[in-house]
Amino acid sequence: MSEPLITVRLPAPLRPFADDQAELAIAAGSVVEVLDALAEDYPLLHARLVDPDGELRRFVNLFRGEQDVRELDGQETALAPGDVLTILPAVAGGGPSALERMAQRIREEVPEITPAEAQHLLADGAVLLDVREAGEVAEGSPTGALRIDRNWLELRIEEAVPELDRPVLTLCAVGQRSLLAADDLRRMGYRDVRNIAGGFNRWKDEGRPFEVPRMLDESARARYSRHLRMPEVGEHGQLKLGDSRVVLVGAGGLGSPAALYLAAAGVGTLVLIDHDVVDRSNLQRQILHSDDRVGEPKTESGRQAIAALNPEVTVETVQARLSSENIESVLAGADVVIDGSDNFPTRYLVNDACVKLGLPLVYGAVYRFEGQVTVFNVGEGPCYRCLYPEPPPPELAPSCAQAGVLGVLPGVIGLLQATEALKLLLGVGEPLSGRLLHYDALRGQFQQLRMKANADCPVCAPGRPFPGYVDYEAFCSASG
Repeated sequence: MSEPLITVRLPAPLRPFADDQAELAIAAGSVVEVLDALAEDYPLLHARLVDPDGELRRFVNLFRGEQDVRELDGQETALAPGDVLTILPAVAGGGPSALERMAQRIREEVPEITPAEAQHLLADGAVLLDVREAGEVAEGSPTGALRIDRNWLELRIEEAVPELDRPVLTLCAVGQRSLLAADDLRRMGYRDVRNIAGGFNRWKDEGRPFEVPRMLDESARARYSRHLRMPEVGEHGQLKLGDSRVVLVGAGGLGSPAALYLAAAGVGTLVLIDHDVVDRSNLQRQILHSDDRVGEPKTESGRQAIAALNPEVTVETVQARLSSENIESVLAGADVVIDGSDNFPTRYLVNDACVKLGLPLVYGAVYRFEGQVTVFNVGEGPCYRCLYPEPPPPELAPSCAQAGVLGVLPGVIGLLQATEALKLLLGVGEPLSGRLLHYDALRGQFQQLRMKANADCPVCAPGRPFPGYVDYEAFCSASG
């Protein structure tokens, strides 16, 4: 004959040890049989009620109905069908929260170490991972720490720390969030994860080395928030863009979209070079300018447009024709040069200067419905002279004013130039070095063409001294 069912009521502090149940239905005829059943089904709960000698712990009371079993027959107190046995331990304001229970479990699996122990491990090659938010990190972070906001940890850690065997030491303000981060890392496959007890507060209190890292302000974080979510950019990359200097040769059809998107991306300094003024015929494709600025220098018009889009960008203007005398001073300090010129003397001059100065040159050109873009980078592919040792005759290369151009085409090619420039500045992806991308708008087709450096190039051949600048107007006229 089966034992009668007894209802066992559990207060909140004990429920985590019984699958979060408030009541249990147990077949038993006495209190001791209830305890035996708990020992079998819920051993963690039983261990908190009964000591190793089998006696009720002194902070636990059991009630059959309203009567304390200690005033009855103790553990031998009989129970009848339908009886309610209430377990009542001493409490001090409530039991552990779900988070505290989780932390307790993780501490049993993740070793906790002191800041001093962490420093020794760092000297042996461990990585210290600061998982605090940007506002906290801005007030200080252990020197040399890898800083990844806890919210982005799973998305970015594998790129930052690809070695699953490398020791990872997690840190937050006091050690709670970093403990959860450590648990996530273990589940992702990292084999040696340890949490720094006391977090950054203890680290700083003990006088351990820390730094106040350079970070974006709140305005910049809002402006570039989509970049910050990308592991390939992030805060480090955005700061790098802010420190960059890009020279744009020409503020016309190609320079317009390139300048606007580089400014929007947060490139810190843009140098606009153009000797011309805004003409109404430019507005069909040169989106840097507007009707109310017709007659103004293109460089000044471009400066106004960029300032309206992103006032954080510094715009330097050079309203002059490029020549052998001024080219190097204009390109000084550049990280990338974008060629948006519309004549061959300037193209050859800019190419030669970039080869001499070791600057990557992003080339673009358009003609009616077709355009092309590539990257000329010393040591990684050909230069412009390798591709075109001499310019074509005038009848094969009419200007936009003579042949016309679809207004949106410079937008396509200029955006591709801006894309290549950003890749170069961030050091990501594969630049178009050694590859020329040809776009046919009428067919809606891109074609990639491979290019090789000319081993006999008079400008970029390895080991060959720079031949010096020439009269580029005369060179192009003679070749034509």
